[in-house]
Amino acid sequence: MKKYPKILTIQDISCVGQCSLTVALPVISACGIETAVLPSAVLSTHTAGFSGYTFRDLTDDMPAICDHWQKEGITFDAIYTGYLGSTKQIDYVCNIIDTCSGAGSVSVIDPAMADHGKLYPGFDAAFVEAMKGLCAKADYVLPNLTEACLLTGIEYTTDYDRAYIDRIVAGLHALGAKNVIFTGVSFAEGRTGVLVSGADGVSYYEHEFLPNSCHGTGDIYSSAFTGALVRGKSAADAARIAADYTVECIKETAGDKDHWYGARFEPVLGKLIEMLA
Repeated sequence: MKKYPKILTIQDISCVGQCSLTVALPVISACGIETAVLPSAVLSTHTAGFSGYTFRDLTDDMPAICDHWQKEGITFDAIYTGYLGSTKQIDYVCNIIDTCSGAGSVSVIDPAMADHGKLYPGFDAAFVEAMKGLCAKADYVLPNLTEACLLTGIEYTTDYDRAYIDRIVAGLHALGAKNVIFTGVSFAEGRTGVLVSGADGVSYYEHEFLPNSCHGTGDIYSSAFTGALVRGKSAADAARIAADYTVECIKETAGDKDHWYGARFEPVLGKLIEMLA
């Protein structure tokens, strides 16, 4: 019987808001992959647009969970990380990758810490340095432009050419990342895309740019990429599938003013399954 793969995803869970684990678990499961989770924190809602949300930090639970998995001999075929809330969590995740990866396991790191030229609230230079160490363990790293600039120390600008992007990609590889999946790279007005660089060479997949943005689309993209990759797709094909699926999610949400807090990814999960087939 063909091996039934198992992915571990480590990130927070917002009970309402369609991001992080509430996206990763159903999207990866729809890819036909067993999905194990390690919540780094539990929030009543995500933090963008909601007020008065509850927050419970689960950092101190992470080592004991890892210890139990080691005692049980539990390992994973892929470990995929999303939003992590502190340098301490990053240190614990590095240890989990070292101790709970199975033979041939891959690590997929989404360095979710910044966008639009700025770090997310609560993060600082020390967090960026810690994230560099985690990205050094990455078989696949999935930064946006802001995150890639912070990781490489290259000045952020939205007015760039291919040479600028190539320089950033080289810097990410220099950190230790084996494959770079660089999202939101645009070389033409009204278009955007994903640049993939790794052992199979360099490729670029361009797709339409949608002006309406949704919370959680980065999590949708990273989860779909990871699921497709573990299903056996090449990095370039997984990047394309994840991009096309994310576009479908944004289109599905467009015009629904009541659904401002996330992307309606569930109604188009069938399209993701079709893309994988």
